[in-house]
This record gives sequence, structure tokens and C-alpha cells, in this order.
Amino acid sequence: MKPDLLQTYPLQPQIEAELQKRFRVHRWHEISDKQAFLQAEAASIRAVVTGGHIGLAPDLAACLPALEIVAINGVGFDKVDLDQARARGFRVTNTPDVLTEDVADLAIGLSIMLLRQLVSADHHVRSGEWEKAEMPLGNKASRRRYGIYGLGRIGRAIAARLEAFDAEISYFSRRKQDVAYDYHSTAVSLASACNVLIVAAAATPETRHAINREVLEALGPDGVLVNVARGSLVDEKSLVDILVAGGLKGAALDVFETEPHVPEVLIGMRNVVLAPHIGAATHETRLQMGALVLANLDAHFAGQDLPTAVV
Repeated sequence: MKPDLLQTYPLQPQIEAELQKRFRVHRWHEISDKQAFLQAEAASIRAVVTGGHIGLAPDLAACLPALEIVAINGVGFDKVDLDQARARGFRVTNTPDVLTEDVADLAIGLSIMLLRQLVSADHHVRSGEWEKAEMPLGNKASRRRYGIYGLGRIGRAIAARLEAFDAEISYFSRRKQDVAYDYHSTAVSLASACNVLIVAAAATPETRHAINREVLEALGPDGVLVNVARGSLVDEKSLVDILVAGGLKGAALDVFETEPHVPEVLIGMRNVVLAPHIGAATHETRLQMGALVLANLDAHFAGQDLPTAVV
């Protein structure tokens, strides 16, 4: 008998085909009567495949007594209760490294889009405004002072790309690292030292609202915020208030506190660039992520060490 697996959202067809070969797959996102499903099938579910943006709610996990592994198709594991996993004894895996390049590329792309006003420039041409007037000047992306909040895998990849821009790079991390960039021991100090603040840290209880009103005010009216991490790291209400008051030059956001909800006021702002959490959304990377999900599942059910274990 194939093990039973609960899949919480659609994956690439190639990855879904491989899951079907290995498991009896139940597609949670397609089940209309979830309570009836749980009554009939919950006791047999041994694995869950989910996205980092979805995770596994503790109350759903509690309904799965035979659960052995949660394989996250993403790097973030903040939406899986790791304490519950340890207490229950089920494993948790994620897909680090394979999405680093894409997220770093997006951070640079969002920075350029914001500073060079590319969204407004596109609208200026398409709307016919170019025939009436030149659009306002933007700002240079090169030789600016960039601050990176979180110098992990993704933060380092962002910094490496910024070096080609002759950027002045500084960073905040839990500890000083052996790099040539300037270290700041607080987010406020980092924001004071840069005019582009890129958020690239993991979402944890400690980093929730780490980019708060004080940090945003330190960034100042000539500063811009770029977030490719998680929406929870930024105090979204304070960000909106400060943008409305003109306390920041702008923001470029791929993530939000209550996705997919985006504050209405942000949608109407021309100095804000918005993306629907697409940091790792490329064909190539999604296939690599899916392959790593399969590798973790294969290892678990073969009794082998997990390639990328979180718990």
C-alpha cells in the first residue's frame, strides 16, 4: 500500500506526477467537505506537502495522529509549529539554497523598479502621457547606501549582486560575520546608515515587526524599503502611516502581513511597487524545490537521513 499524503496546494505537474507514483495523494485544496474527509481519512495521513506561505495549522496537524513528516516546498517554516512537531515526533523539512538566486534577483529587481520608477514609466508610455510631457526624474540605483537586514544565504546573495552596483553595503545580523560589509548591531542603526533597506531575514518570533516605526523613521524621507522576506517582519500599519505622511520615498514589497490581502492605500500609491509573493516563482526554481521535497520524502520513508531537515 502506498502511504497516504495530504497536499495543501497545487505543485508543478511533473512534481505532482512523482507524488502520485509514491503516495496515495489527497489534495486538501480541492476537498469541499474537509470535515467529512478528516473523519474518513485523517488517521491514515502519514505525510503533508505544503508551501512555506501556507504551512500546517496546529489544529489540522492535531487531527493527523499518524503524521510522520511535513515537507515544506519553500524555505520559510514559520507557519509550521516546530514545538508541536518536536512534541509529537514528526519531522519537518524545507527547501533552502535552491531558491536563493531567485529571491536575491527579485530584491535587486524591485530596488531598480522603485528607484528608476519603472512601473510609472510603463504607465507613462501606455497611457499616452509621454506625448504630453516628460515624466519626473527617478533616482540612481548604483552607488547608493544599501542596508541588508539579515545576512543569511539570501542576504549574502543580495550583497554579492549589489557589489556590481558599486554600492556601499551594510548589514544587520544576529552576530557579526566575516565579511567586508559594515556591521550594525541594531535595525535602527542600520536604517540610519542606508537609503535602501532590504529585508531578507527569516520570520521568527524575534523578528516579528523588527522593521517598526522607529526603524522606518530612521530610514527617513529619502529612504526606501524593499521586503523579500516575510510580511511579518514589517509593521505594516506603521509603514502605511509613514508612507502616507511622506516619511519615506517609497517601498517595494513582495510580501505582506495578511497575504493575499494588501492594504488598499498601498495599491493607490505610485511610489510603491507591489508583487504577489513571487520570490521563488520561476519554472526552474519551482522544479528544483519540488525535487528537494521528493528527496526529503524518499529519504524519510527509506529510513535515511533527511537532506534538509528543520526538525
